[in-house]
Amino acid sequence: MSRISSKTIQDLEFDVVLEQAAAFCTTTDGKKNMRLLQPLSYRKAVNDALAHTNEYVESFSSEYRIPNHGFDPIEKELQLLGIENSTLDKESIRKLVTLPKSVNEHIKFFKKQHLLFPSLHHRLDAIELNEYVPNAVDAVLDRFGEIKDDASPDLKNLRREMNSVKGQLNGSFGQALSHYSQMDYLDEIRETVIENRRVLAVKAMYRRKVKGKIMGSSKTGSISYIEPERVLTLSRKLAELEVEETEEINRILKILTDSLRPYLEEFKIYRDYLTHTDIIAARARYAQSIEAILPMMVEHRELELVDAYHPLLLVSNRARNEKTYPQTISLKEDNRIIVISGPNAGGKSITLKTIGLLQLMIQTGFLIPVHEKSRVCLFKHIITDIGDNQSIDNHLSTYSYRLKNMRGFLKKADDKTLFLIDEFGTGSDPELGGALAESMLEELYRRKSYGIITTHYTNLKMLANEMPEMTNANMLFDANSLEPIYKLQLGEAGSSFTFEVAQKNGIPYSLINKAKKKVERGKIRFDKSIAALQKERSNLRKNNESLREREMKASQKVNKLEDTQERVQQKLLDFQEMYDSYQRYIQLGKKFDSLAKDFSRNKKKKLLIDEMMKMVITENVKRQPPPKKVDVKKHKQEQGKKKQVENELIQKVTKIRQEKKKNPKPVEPPKPKVTLKKDDHVRLMDSRSVGTIDKIEKGKATINYGMFTTIVAVEQLEKV
Repeated sequence: MSRISSKTIQDLEFDVVLEQAAAFCTTTDGKKNMRLLQPLSYRKAVNDALAHTNEYVESFSSEYRIPNHGFDPIEKELQLLGIENSTLDKESIRKLVTLPKSVNEHIKFFKKQHLLFPSLHHRLDAIELNEYVPNAVDAVLDRFGEIKDDASPDLKNLRREMNSVKGQLNGSFGQALSHYSQMDYLDEIRETVIENRRVLAVKAMYRRKVKGKIMGSSKTGSISYIEPERVLTLSRKLAELEVEETEEINRILKILTDSLRPYLEEFKIYRDYLTHTDIIAARARYAQSIEAILPMMVEHRELELVDAYHPLLLVSNRARNEKTYPQTISLKEDNRIIVISGPNAGGKSITLKTIGLLQLMIQTGFLIPVHEKSRVCLFKHIITDIGDNQSIDNHLSTYSYRLKNMRGFLKKADDKTLFLIDEFGTGSDPELGGALAESMLEELYRRKSYGIITTHYTNLKMLANEMPEMTNANMLFDANSLEPIYKLQLGEAGSSFTFEVAQKNGIPYSLINKAKKKVERGKIRFDKSIAALQKERSNLRKNNESLREREMKASQKVNKLEDTQERVQQKLLDFQEMYDSYQRYIQLGKKFDSLAKDFSRNKKKKLLIDEMMKMVITENVKRQPPPKKVDVKKHKQEQGKKKQVENELIQKVTKIRQEKKKNPKPVEPPKPKVTLKKDDHVRLMDSRSVGTIDKIEKGKATINYGMFTTIVAVEQLEKV
C-alpha cells in the first residue's frame, strides 16, 4: 500500500507526469488506469514494475517486437454477458473475442522469448491458453465481423435460396426496365432504390400505364416511383426469407453467447492483463521520449542522482528549443540532510522538485532521466512542503498552514522518510520563525530522516555546518553578472546576494546603504564572507574550465605530433628498404656487365653459364621473403629487446673468454688431409649440395652437379 499523500503528488506535479504518460496509452482503460497510478513502497512490487518497463523499452531495439495489446472498451458487453438468457450482437462478440486472441499471442510469444523478457513472461504464469473461445467465434463470424453462411445448415440453405430469388428478381426487373424504356415511359434516371427495393422512375403522365405498386413520387411530382407487377411476388418472397434469416442469426448468436457466458471471469482477467500491458507499454514509450533509464536499485538507504533532469521541464524546454540543466545530488547515511541556500531564481526549488518527482516516478515503475551511475533506494514516506499553501476555505494563513503541515511531518518522520521543504521557516518573524525551523530540523535529524530543504536563514546554514550528517549546498551564481548557473555545489552555504541583486535591478545606492546600516554588522560580514567565497569558487571554476580546455588542446597536439612522428619513421623505414633493394639490383647489374665483358673476350659459353649459375645460387641463398610492413611502436620494442639480448650475450661471451684464459683447452692435433680423386662424391664446406669430381688440375677440381658444373679449390671440398 502506498504511503504517499495526495498533497505530495500535487506539490511535485506527479499527476502531470501521469497525464503525459497516459497520452502514450492505446486503450481507453489504459488511459483511465494510468491517471490513477499511485507510488508503491513495497520493494518487490517496485522492482517488478521497473523490470516490466525496462524489458519493454529493450524490446524497441530488439528484433523481437511484443505483439499488439489493443482492445475496445467492453464494460457494457461484460455486464450484458452476466445477465442470464441475454444475447450479444455480433459487434459485441467481435470486441470480446479480441481479448483471448491477443492474450494467446502474448502467451505464445513470451514462451518463446522467455529468456529475453523473463519478467513480462512471469506475468502470464496464472493465465492459460484459451483456444475454445476464438475457435467458437471464428466458426460463426468472419474476419470482418459478419455472420458466415455456414454458421448453421439452415442459414446456409436460406442464403442460397435468397441468392436465387435475388437473381430472379433482378432478371424480372431488368425485363420491365427494358420494356418501359423502349416505350419512353421512364424518366432520364430510369430507376432508383426506395425502402431497399429497386423501383422504376416513371414519368407522371404514364403512371397509369405501368402496372405495379406505387412506392412514392418526386418532390415536384413529375416522377412516380413504381415497383413493377412482375417483381412484387419475388419481393414478398425475399422479404419473408430475410425475416427467417434474421431469426436464424439471432438463434445462432444466442447459442454463441451462452457458450461464452462461462468465460465471464476469464474475460475480466484478460482485460486486466491487457490494460496493465498498455500501462507498461506507455511507461516504456514515455521513458523513450525523455531518454530515461533504470538506475541501480539499492537496498540500503542511499539516493545518488547523477545528471538528473526534471522530466516536465525537459519536455517543455525541448518544445521551446531551450537547454535544460541537470543536477547531481547525493543522500546517504553519513550525509542525510542537505540545506540548499542562495539567491532566488537560482534553481533551488526546481532541484528540490526534481529529487522528489524522480523518487515518485521510480516507485511507480517509471524509468527516470539520470546517468547510469545513479543509485536509488525506496522510501516508505515522501512528505513535502512546497509553494504557497494558503487556505482561504479553512481560514489558514501561509504560515499557519505550514505549521499544520509540519505537525504531520513530525507524526510520520522516521528513518524511512524523505522530506522536501521549500523556503523552510518563512511566513513569520525571521528570528522567531528561524528558531522554530531550527528546532524542527533538529528533530527530523534526530529521527534519522533523509531530506532536502531550501532556506535563506543563517541559523539553518550554521546548523548544517555543525551537524556531522548534515551538509550545506548552494546554487552557483556568476559573480560578475549575478546570473544563475543552475549548478548545485555541495559543501558550502550560499549567499542570498540581497544587496548585489538589488543594486543590479536599479534600487538607489543610498537606499541600499541605509538598509545595510539597519542590519547587524556581524550578519553583513558573514553574508559578505559567503559571497566572497562564492565569487572565489566561481573564479576557480572558470580557471579550472580554462585549464581543462588548454590541457585537452595540448593533449590533442601531443597525440598529433606522435602520429606524425610515427608516420615519418615508417616512411624512413620504407625508404631504407627501397634503398637496400636498389643497391642489390645495382650490384647484380655490375656482375652481369662484368660477365658480359668476359664473354665478349673469351667466347667461353660454358664458363659464362657456370658463373651465372653461381650468381643465381648465391642470390637465392641471400634472398629472403619480403618483410612485412613494420609497425613503428613494435619495431621500437623489438629493437629494445634485441639490444637487451645483445648486452646479455656480450656479458656471457666476455665471461666465457675469461674462463678460457684461466683454463686453456689442450690443442687438438690437425685432422689428416683426405686425398680426393676423380668420381669421388664431394660437397663444398658448409653446403648440403653433393656433386661428383670430373677432374682435378693444379689444385682445382671440376664438380658436376648434374644440371651444371663448377670449378672449386680442392681445399674447399670435403668427401661425403
